[in-house]
Amino acid sequence: MRRLHGSGKPWYVLHPPRKQGSSTHVTTTSLAPSLRNRTMLVTGASSGIGRAIAIAAARAGASLAITYRRNRQGAEETAAAISGVGGVAAHLFELDLARPGAVETLVAQLDERIDALDAWVNNAGADILTGEGRSLTRQQKLDAVLDVDLRGTVLASWAAVDYFRSRQRPGVIINMSWDHVLSGMAGENPVIYSAAKGGIHAFSKSLALDVAPLVRVNVIAPGFIDTAFGDEASAEWRAHVERVTPLGRWGTPEDVAQAAVYLASDAAAFVTGQALLVNGGVVS
Repeated sequence: MRRLHGSGKPWYVLHPPRKQGSSTHVTTTSLAPSLRNRTMLVTGASSGIGRAIAIAAARAGASLAITYRRNRQGAEETAAAISGVGGVAAHLFELDLARPGAVETLVAQLDERIDALDAWVNNAGADILTGEGRSLTRQQKLDAVLDVDLRGTVLASWAAVDYFRSRQRPGVIINMSWDHVLSGMAGENPVIYSAAKGGIHAFSKSLALDVAPLVRVNVIAPGFIDTAFGDEASAEWRAHVERVTPLGRWGTPEDVAQAAVYLASDAAAFVTGQALLVNGGVVS
């Protein structure tokens, strides 16, 4: 039984529940995090989680810069969706993280077209689960996720830190990991992803210590999210995911997007070096 300091009485005796019909007035404020007057960069925003993050940030009041690798049409659809929720026109940038010098080129373009960034979301990653990526060899899959997911995130994070430091501007970096790096998962693709996403997880924690207090660095670690991977999953696998997830469903890109908005906002002003698992309660 919890007791209040300096009192022999339990907390519920000193603070009994309010009776129904009580006229006590409670002042409330909006619980929705705000990104008003902020500018956010989201990489890999032509579809899926990246698109959802960009749209949710726009709803929260942010201006957006978004990147794509090959899917220009998808990026334009994201930009249209941003306008559709009342956001200002998004800036589009082509970015292939596997190409040498790509991040430096992006920063130069940002300087030309955007006054200042407040949040940098490293969402872009290599797809080894669907489409062409599914038919790659094991070595090719490993090279892809190490080049794009791990190395690309490290280089982009360093660029973001340099950007904020050079301007002495407080900033936020959000990197994308995977919940199963904490517990492990059998299979060729999970083993490959663990190498990259586990590296992102550890790197981000160390980076957060290195760049505080000017820059906050956090990680989002999604679980089973209903993106293109979910679309191609068998009925048996979809049912399995629902059974092992305490909340009983697949996550949505919007679930992850709300976590990103929170971490980018002042609601998370005292949060850095953390990994937020968005996975419906799956624990190791």
